[in-house]
Amino acid sequence: MRMLRIGLAQINATVGDLGRNGERIIECAEKASAMDVDILALPELAITGYPPEDLLLKKGFVDANLEALHVVASRIKGPVTIAGFVDRSPSGIYNAAAVIHKGKVRGVYRKELLPNYGVFDEKRYFIPGERPVIFRLGEVVFGIGICEDIWCRNGPISAMASSGAGLIFNINASPYHAGKISMREEVARSRIKEHRVWLAYTNLVGGQDELVFDGQSFVMDKKGSVVARAEAFKEDLLTVDIPARSLVKRTAAAAAAARIVTVSAKPARGGEKEKKRQAGAPATRLGPVEEIYEALKLGLHDYVVKNGFKGTVIGLSGGIDSALVAALAADALGKENVVCVFMPSRYTSAESREDAEGLAKELGTRIIEVPIDTVFAAYHDTMKGLFAGLKEDITEENIQARIRGNILMALSNKFGWLVLTTGNKSEMSVGYATLYGDMAGGFAVIKDVPKTLVYKLCGFRNSLGHVIPDRILTKEPTAELKPDQLDRDTLPPYDILDRVLRHYVEEDRDLAGIEHPHMTKKEIARVLRMVDLSEYKRRQSPPGIKITPRSFGRDRRMPITNKYKGSQ
Repeated sequence: MRMLRIGLAQINATVGDLGRNGERIIECAEKASAMDVDILALPELAITGYPPEDLLLKKGFVDANLEALHVVASRIKGPVTIAGFVDRSPSGIYNAAAVIHKGKVRGVYRKELLPNYGVFDEKRYFIPGERPVIFRLGEVVFGIGICEDIWCRNGPISAMASSGAGLIFNINASPYHAGKISMREEVARSRIKEHRVWLAYTNLVGGQDELVFDGQSFVMDKKGSVVARAEAFKEDLLTVDIPARSLVKRTAAAAAAARIVTVSAKPARGGEKEKKRQAGAPATRLGPVEEIYEALKLGLHDYVVKNGFKGTVIGLSGGIDSALVAALAADALGKENVVCVFMPSRYTSAESREDAEGLAKELGTRIIEVPIDTVFAAYHDTMKGLFAGLKEDITEENIQARIRGNILMALSNKFGWLVLTTGNKSEMSVGYATLYGDMAGGFAVIKDVPKTLVYKLCGFRNSLGHVIPDRILTKEPTAELKPDQLDRDTLPPYDILDRVLRHYVEEDRDLAGIEHPHMTKKEIARVLRMVDLSEYKRRQSPPGIKITPRSFGRDRRMPITNKYKGSQ
């Protein structure tokens, strides 16, 4: 039986690096050719990187992307290659896929369904394609969808299948959040159930500002079973052999539903020759906590490396948040690219010093000590006339945090290190963070990680090799900005707080829809009010990695000036 060999190449594209992205496509096509692949699919907007955002408003950028596609097409002599790019007509620009064969673009499909929710803003830039297209390669007929196209029941995928396509390639730049791979597979399975087609889903991989793309490309057979899956959070080239006759469909609706483009009248590469079948199995799915850890690592690595920083610097407090950020940085970038700074004050405990030093020793990172008491005293003397007769309060606490922020930023300026902030989602939600203090920096690694998840991630990291001192995992959280201070003096316990925050921030419930057995409605209302009042702080925070279904910033955009109270 003749087999059709398909390849899915998940590449780590960089937005705007058109030349390098093109080279990666060519390299993948050459590798696929050596593996006797018939059809190779690369991700959505593989030429430009995703999302290009307002670069798409620059005519020169769109022109350069078209030139890059021409160069790529001219150099691919091997398999039929599907690659995402930006197409243009007199009406506007399109999110599109080119079908390349023997040095030329043989056909183009333009994305029809443009997402405009959550992190997506495609209607700002693109216009939708007008009609599905199917492609013929010998007796094999295949369709191409682009990301959102597969999510709609009666969308372009349905038209392609009803027109005779027995194989659908869906090329994607689908951002990661916890549990996303299961959602993708269920959607794909729904389309297969409706149309009895094979489906090849290829996804981008890599970090781009707040977003992480996890790869995890997969192929499903006509029963909806995953027959192969690519690696998570790594570049990969997945190949699958499909019996060619299982792709042949008979239909009378072809002329009405989709336009047909013949790529080649000849059969796929190798003619009728039977290929040596390749054995393959789905890559092992990561556990839920490991998956998030890998997402954070990749997002951090690519932000630092793609933006050309020399290294990173972290304020190490002896607490759990900075411990997690330091561990992630060492794992993602190498210990030699991480500098930890311990900045004790009169309120810093001996235990915090021991834990910070112990962590740095286990990670193998450099640690610098910069005491802040002398600087704090200078601030106190400078302000004592202005503050005469007033009690010390959060003002003095914030000054300490801002001194630390200034020290870290000075080191960043002098040595070219990127400051990694250490605030988690729970703190960012309720404003338990200081502007120009612990919020000062260039990248907020755990900005979308709730406090309870911080503990799980630290436990997972220690399961790989014990680096985080046990006391950091068991002691009560404290900012150590005044005597005997504990987070629970101001906030509910984090296991309770995180549940309320999930309902309000990620699920959009109002006060009436949020219940907790250990909180009164008045206490819940106070938490929700803290979230609302802290929007101005979050607008000034560094970008951070999205790992939940709804993160602050791109996903959730609330007005700062807002008099609406409603039911919260």
